[in-house]
Amino acid sequence: MRKANRLINDFRKQTKTTIWKHLDAMAANYAVYSTHLNGLSPFLTDYDVYLYCNSTNVVIVCLDCCGHCNENIFNESETLGSLILTEGCEPRFSTVWKLTEAVRLAKILLKLSHPDIDVYGVLLTEAEILNAYELYDLWDANNIMVIDDFKRLKYRQIQVNDDDELVCKDYIKTIIDATLDVSITEETANTATMQSNVACRNSTIQDDDDDFAKLLDKFLNEGMESVNVNESFENGTEDPIDEEVEKGEDEDVTPEDLPNDDVQDDDNVSFPNGEVEQNQNLSVKVEILRPIPNPREELDKLVGCTDINRRMDELIALTSYNKMMHEHFPNGRQHEVSLHSVFLGRPGTGKTTVCKIFGSLLRQAGALSKGHVVVCNRSTFIGTLWGDEERSMNQVLEMAKGGVLMVDEAYLLNGKNDNDPGKLVIQLLMNILADEKQRDIAVVLCGYKEPMMKLLDTNPGLQSRFPNKFEFTDFTVDELLEITKRRIKDYDYQFTVQAWEKYSGILAQAYQVRNPETWGNARFIANLLERIYIQHASRCVKQQPKDKSELLLLTPEDIVPIEIPRQKTKIGF
Repeated sequence: MRKANRLINDFRKQTKTTIWKHLDAMAANYAVYSTHLNGLSPFLTDYDVYLYCNSTNVVIVCLDCCGHCNENIFNESETLGSLILTEGCEPRFSTVWKLTEAVRLAKILLKLSHPDIDVYGVLLTEAEILNAYELYDLWDANNIMVIDDFKRLKYRQIQVNDDDELVCKDYIKTIIDATLDVSITEETANTATMQSNVACRNSTIQDDDDDFAKLLDKFLNEGMESVNVNESFENGTEDPIDEEVEKGEDEDVTPEDLPNDDVQDDDNVSFPNGEVEQNQNLSVKVEILRPIPNPREELDKLVGCTDINRRMDELIALTSYNKMMHEHFPNGRQHEVSLHSVFLGRPGTGKTTVCKIFGSLLRQAGALSKGHVVVCNRSTFIGTLWGDEERSMNQVLEMAKGGVLMVDEAYLLNGKNDNDPGKLVIQLLMNILADEKQRDIAVVLCGYKEPMMKLLDTNPGLQSRFPNKFEFTDFTVDELLEITKRRIKDYDYQFTVQAWEKYSGILAQAYQVRNPETWGNARFIANLLERIYIQHASRCVKQQPKDKSELLLLTPEDIVPIEIPRQKTKIGF
């Protein structure tokens, strides 16, 4: 294939695990123009469509949010046929066929003014096409690539590069502005009088285009190499998702470890530095967790969060519905939706991780303008001088504007002493929540279930202003073993059969004698693995294994227990 077809060739190389990172890269590529359409007439009117182009190529990306189902494509010679759904479902016209026709028609329309432009189609569908392997050659012959078996495509937020100064934007404009009449034929396009003139004009600038293509190719091959991180992802994942983003691993992960290379950050969005000046002599730091590009998939990956996943879906759906209704009926009455929430659970159960996902989901839904999370606790607000609490609260609220204010162990603000300054912080927070102007913020109170419920009971206003309660339960042994597998994969480690049996036994015993009040959940896994890694490293240094593959193999010698906080035995009756 011609080197000038680089844009198409790069799309051809993508898979289910790489396509999203590739689309992110396209949005950051200064030489590729892209735009989003809510349908492309006449074949793709009911689909989200993204158009990409450079100086020689146009790629049409179509998202088919059909719901997850098993399908077979019935082929009728070259028409690509119709789609036969599973039993009980009505057949529908093949989206593959629709995209093929859209590609063909775009090529015809461009031939009038840009005869040398190649057009390619990429279909991303939620359907699982059971006979896909039989159709790859047919799709390729029709300039189509299909990637199937996605989930929740409608929640995807794909960034584009709509730089008006890019000359190739004219190709997209030709496709969008033209009257896409299905009666247009290739013969009609071939007889257009404009074609020969345009061909002559294109030939005079061909040398310049070739030089530019060479420079661009060199830049992409050499200049982008150092920043193209996360080339391979976990088995079966759809996105470049950080392995640490799972229920129960939040307290062990720093903000730098979480995915901060999000595509949602742009030049128009600025995030605070996280420093609160309580008074002239005292400043404290708070964590700022930036939004992530694909929060829906992050939430789906969480271990042991089925109920939280469903509840979060409901809240986001109602928020999105309100936004849609306001756009169509500006004067209509909207449902009252409070974003303020309470996260109930012990340490290591995933509250901070889910809070980060929560902020990003609310940003996607249009409820928050930034989607970042400001993580605070009692020490953030309580200073050493009179008035520190109010100053700190004002600064923290300013930091959290457009995102989520997360108050960890919020019940510590409700001190036993009537003059405890934490009570003033609660009152200040109540005043803010009562202000109707404070719409662009969500407040999340986190902590152990029992003391948090007591905090809410002490103030009826808190109960009413925090209607959304999410409970994070302790992990089961099976869930902790699943987290273990994900963690060791970060380092490409593998357990031997005997080592895995020993590890599972140690974990099961620790779980059985655990103190429920102090059990660390995923923190315990992190500490246990850290001890195992040290033991493994020491053994490898001493033994100097000849086969390098043994450096990544965890053996029974490496599996050593750690101290387990046990439940105190009660004496008496």
